[in-house]
Order: sequence, then structure tokens, then C-alpha cells
Amino acid sequence: MRNSKTTATLIGLTAIGMWSLLGLMGAATGKMPPFLLNALAFGLSGLAAIITLAMRGQLASLRQPVIVWIVGVGGLFGFHFFYFTSLKTAPPVEANLINYTWPLLIVLFSGLLPGEKLRAHHIIGTVLGLAGAALIVTKGRSLTIAPEHLLGYGAAILSALIWSTYSVISRRLADVPTAAVAGFCLATAILSGLCHALLEPAIWPVDATQWIAVVGLGALPLGAAFFVWDYGVKRGDIQILGAASYLSPLLSTLFLILAGYGQFEWAIGGAALLITAGALIASKDLFLKPKVVTTAP
Repeated sequence: MRNSKTTATLIGLTAIGMWSLLGLMGAATGKMPPFLLNALAFGLSGLAAIITLAMRGQLASLRQPVIVWIVGVGGLFGFHFFYFTSLKTAPPVEANLINYTWPLLIVLFSGLLPGEKLRAHHIIGTVLGLAGAALIVTKGRSLTIAPEHLLGYGAAILSALIWSTYSVISRRLADVPTAAVAGFCLATAILSGLCHALLEPAIWPVDATQWIAVVGLGALPLGAAFFVWDYGVKRGDIQILGAASYLSPLLSTLFLILAGYGQFEWAIGGAALLITAGALIASKDLFLKPKVVTTAP
């Protein structure tokens, strides 16, 4: 059982690696508006997954109760809708920092799940991760909470609550096959397309590089990542996954710097130490086997 849970946790961790490519690939798409990008990327991932299910004769996996669809589509689309709304209606630095509370919320909410126990090292590791994420987002500068941006802050809070709640509730829906995520992706693409038509100008990719970036997004951070995350939170250690999620903004920033989209600063180094330490502390159960206490007969 332990090996199975460890394997599922490691599979779930690959989602964090994929999400760390979101900033780099997103930057490579040029000036495409977010909902159009979402519609194209989720459309590609959803269609590819459904075609794969059809070839395997597994389309029945999409026949799920309404509540499952509400949770799945609400998680994927709801998170992105309120996240993009927060970026448009509040300063991006503050909005991003509020949004990055979702890993901490996952760890805290997981303590309410049957069979899960919140321990001190989970909380310590996650708080260190949050501090590291704060350094990345703010670059060591102070924040200004302006009343006129309350709508944006509220949207950022909702995005964090939606994703953390979706991840934790998915644990309670362990009997729902991960293949059902294909339907969630396609529904998210359709809803994103509607939002694009209502809220954004149409700015399409202008060259092959941008189209390749769109396909890359659909294949990894806005595609496969949601399937392995679903598998991980349902069968792995959700507290480790939550705490380790702070590696995503760190890796994303490093990838952008390596690609020439930014410069290394002291705050990045400090964040790297905090997030790495936090992830190791929170994940100690993955590396250290619990002691077995034996009693004399």
C-alpha cells in the first residue's frame, strides 16, 4: 500500500513540473488573450484525450453524475476564470500572491479528509513555501492593499479556494476514473471560448512558434498535468502534493530567467531556499519510513 501511495504521489508531482512551464509557454504565445489561449489549449487536450478514450473503448468514463461534472468543470474553469479576473481588476503582484495560497489551503483542508492527519511538519513546510512564493511575487518589496482593488482581491481569493477545494474534494471522488478529466477539459475549453467571445478581442497566433507554444500548453500544463494531478490527489499523499506545489512558481521563474524573460535577483535565491526547505520538511514521510513499534506478547 505504501509503495502504491508513494508512486501515486510521485506521479502527481509531475503536474507541478508541467505547471512550471506555464509562464514560459504562455510568454511564447505573444499577445494572445487568456480566455482564447485557454479555449485553444484545453480544446486540444480535451479532444486528444477523448479521441484516445474512444480508441480504447473507454468513453463510458465520461458518464458521471452531475455533481462530478460540477466539481470537475468548476475546478478547472472556475479557477482560471477568477484567476484571470483578478489579474485584470487588481495589481498582478498582489493578485498572484493571494492566488498562491492554494497549496496552503490544500494542506489545511486535507486535514478534514477521512484517514488524513495534519501534522506539524506539513504546516511548517507549507508556510515556508508560502514565504518563498511571497518573495518571488513581491521581489522583496512591500505590498499595498488598495480598497479600489477589492473586487480583484476577492477574485484571487475565490481562485485559490476553488482550486484547493477541487483538489481536496477529488480525493472524496476516488471512484471517478481519471479519464473523466478529458470531459472536464473539453467543457472548460467551451466555456473559455464563450468568455473570450464576450470579454476579449481576438488576437490569434501569428507564426509557427506561437502555435507550437499553444500546442505545448495543451499537451502539458493545460493538458496532461490535470490528469496526473487527479491521479495523485486521489491515490497519493495530498499533503505532500499541496506543500510541494510551491515549487511551481519557483521553477516557473527560473525557466523564464533562463529563456531571457527576466534576471536573477536575491529574492529568487532566498525563495529557492525557503521553498526547497519547505518541500523537504513537508515531504519527510515520503523519504523516511515511520517507525514500527512492536510490543511484547
